[in-house]
Amino acid sequence: MRVLVINGPNMNLLGLREPEIYGATTYAGLMEMIRSEAAALGVEVDFFQSNHEGALVDAIQDAYGKFDGIVINPAAYTHTSVAILDALKAVGLPTIEVHVSDPDMRDDFRRVSYIRSACIATVKGKGLPGYIEALRLLHTYLSQRRQKGSA
Repeated sequence: MRVLVINGPNMNLLGLREPEIYGATTYAGLMEMIRSEAAALGVEVDFFQSNHEGALVDAIQDAYGKFDGIVINPAAYTHTSVAILDALKAVGLPTIEVHVSDPDMRDDFRRVSYIRSACIATVKGKGLPGYIEALRLLHTYLSQRRQKGSA
């Protein structure tokens, strides 16, 4: 089972970026936390981060045929990007949307998620452990789908 974890703008600044919201753990620390859980689940995980919308779209498109699912935090593009939504719909890979903070508890404009309709679940407001929850949810979903396919 292969999962791609995609992060959008400014997520590379974890540990520096608004620590009162995002905590003190760095992006490298987040990747290590996810790698550890992925290993425990028997999942191969890869990472992609970009501050550029088109690069995120390219990563989603490139995932087709290579990955079984996606965990994505599009960050600010959550609230603006029809292109990311369209890419997720086009590849049709099971996707979990994740947010470190709860966008519904922040600015009004953050309450809109353009990508949510292309996702099987959303995890929000659980800090960095939300990525672990998202990975577990995706693992369960993919495992059940495989069992149904072999039955």
